[in-house]
Amino acid sequence: MDNVYEAPELYQNQSSGVYEMTCEEEEVYEEPSDMMAEYQNTGRARGTIPTPPSVPPPPRPTEERRGSSSSSSSSSSHVEDRERGPAEDWKREEEDDKIEVKERSKDLVCERGSPEVEEDGRKSSRRSSSSSSSSSSASEKEGAEEKPEPEKDVPEIALFTKAGSDGESIGNCPFSQRLFMILWLKGVVFNVTTVDLKRKPADLHNLAPGTHPPFLTFQGEVLTDVNKVEEHLEAMLAPPKYPKLAAKNRGSNTAGNDIFAKFSAYVKNTRPDKHRDLEKSLNKALAKLDEYLQSPLADEGQEGRGGGKEESTRKYLDGDELTLADCNLLPKLHVVKVVAKKYRNYDIPSEFRGVWRYLGNAYSRDEFNNTCAADVEIELAYRDVAKRLGK
Repeated sequence: MDNVYEAPELYQNQSSGVYEMTCEEEEVYEEPSDMMAEYQNTGRARGTIPTPPSVPPPPRPTEERRGSSSSSSSSSSHVEDRERGPAEDWKREEEDDKIEVKERSKDLVCERGSPEVEEDGRKSSRRSSSSSSSSSSASEKEGAEEKPEPEKDVPEIALFTKAGSDGESIGNCPFSQRLFMILWLKGVVFNVTTVDLKRKPADLHNLAPGTHPPFLTFQGEVLTDVNKVEEHLEAMLAPPKYPKLAAKNRGSNTAGNDIFAKFSAYVKNTRPDKHRDLEKSLNKALAKLDEYLQSPLADEGQEGRGGGKEESTRKYLDGDELTLADCNLLPKLHVVKVVAKKYRNYDIPSEFRGVWRYLGNAYSRDEFNNTCAADVEIELAYRDVAKRLGK
């Protein structure tokens, strides 16, 4: 109701300004009286008595009041013409002319704006302003009711990840990307801060002393262990508001869990005599993952014509949707692909169709691409880790 009350006051101040301008121009409105005096002197100087009009003057089309008054005066003049003489006719016509001149002066004042007209205009405009303000306030209330209310109980989440070589971009860290993907898939609002380990700010050092990224703050609580952070997010960001990301099949959580260890031993090796064996060990771990990805899950139920199960067509470890198991494995598998090619000229064998299908589907998702470090950053991170093979 306060908005409706304030609108008329604002309009009244504006109207008062118009009223003062009208008072300043009242001297101009005296021109009709000068015209009337000039008309009288001119008539007397001629010394002639004008003949009364035989037909009453036509009424003005825009003003009914003047038309009615002029017609009534003209009709009465026809009756009195028979009883009065020429001198009285001259006086009567002169008075009619005065009345007409006065009416013209009033019309001019009305057109330019007299105080009475301005006052009436202000009253009517106040009423219209109050009605418009009330209608606008009502429409604002309706619009406010239609707008969805901001979500309540939205947790405050901040993720701190490792920064790249420039100190700002996303750096190579599979564990940071793991948490990044989980928050993205949950659909929750969160902030991401890349931390430059060379110039770690003092406030972050006080926030998590002795801890390197990634770590997370959830409603003011600092969480540093990646596995516990994952469990906390899955428990606190639960259905129906947030999707459940846990895998349904137990095998999905352990598939490919030994690949990264085999890869680390492979790229850090400096002895040529062990190179072939370490590469075979890595291929064996990848073959095991490929077998799991190509084998249909229990809920797929695909059977061939001969009674055997056909190759699975699912996109990810546990189905066609990303799960916590994918958030753990995909960042590591991508690092294996990039670093092994750069420092060992190794490519994942093409016969592992399930692994390549799995990577291809991951590369088509924003949840993976937008949380992954650039290949240059990954290669730079392993420049000192990957050892050259001796001769």
